[in-house]
Amino acid sequence: MQTLQVDRVRGISAAILDSVGKYYVGKRLVLRKLLAASLSNGHVLFEDFPGLGKTLLAKIYSRVTGCQWKRVQFTPDLMPADILGTRVWRMRESRFVLERGPIFTNILLADEINRSPPKTQSALLEAMEERQVTIEGDTHRLTAPFLVIATQNPIEYHGTFPLPESQLDRFMMHIKLGYPALNYEKQVVVGQTNFDFIESFEPVISSGEIIKMQKEIDTVQVDESLVDYLMSIISATRENSDIRLGVSPRGSQFLLKAAKAHAYYEGRDYVVPSDIKEPAPLVLGHRIILKTRSYISDAEKVIEDIINKIPVPL
Repeated sequence: MQTLQVDRVRGISAAILDSVGKYYVGKRLVLRKLLAASLSNGHVLFEDFPGLGKTLLAKIYSRVTGCQWKRVQFTPDLMPADILGTRVWRMRESRFVLERGPIFTNILLADEINRSPPKTQSALLEAMEERQVTIEGDTHRLTAPFLVIATQNPIEYHGTFPLPESQLDRFMMHIKLGYPALNYEKQVVVGQTNFDFIESFEPVISSGEIIKMQKEIDTVQVDESLVDYLMSIISATRENSDIRLGVSPRGSQFLLKAAKAHAYYEGRDYVVPSDIKEPAPLVLGHRIILKTRSYISDAEKVIEDIINKIPVPL
């Protein structure tokens, strides 16, 4: 790896976490995972009950990273063209022109993504995988960096459409927020009463710096013994008696990227076992299908059990 400027990396990472944490309090671990996914050029799916700040967190993170961002509220009547865009007839110009949809941005906040039917959800598949969209036969590249931060309510809520496996597999991490500790919740209750402050939020870094950091992560070193350790975890998901469908090769790639990102923002140019163990449940849990239980939280517990049984390389 080219000389890793430890102080610079740690400084930027800490500045991002501190800036977001100033308004989204008490969830430092969640912020670390969001940062890791973003620096790995991966997408994030937040799932939890309404009112826990999923949308607020996505908005604040978008502003802090200095990226252009747009929000799409997913509803049952939302159409793919409302996300991607479409060609419209311009009378003055006597021709069809492309009216670009909100997907043409750096960070797309897909709010309550599971409130739209699968046809609309699938509009994001090509963009999330290939960073491009096809509109009426023409392919358009998306501007880097491109990150989808999606939020969804639990599937037992009324008016939700479960995300298909192919859509879930596009997300690098599935993160649950949980309730804040009471002392932090007290700060929220007596603090901000509106979110006007977000519009004047000063970015910590630029989109160009994000791209640079994403490239640096690719050069973080991983010992072969740790690659074997990672593959042992993946293999175990395909042989476990509780699992009907194991982790795909895309999941293996995402876990390795997440491990590199974890090491990177800690200021290291090499991966250690904890860099793999810590993000594994969030990266792999939504990629497996259990034989008896259907909730992602159950799958994440199975992943944790698998990790605890596999010896860590010295």
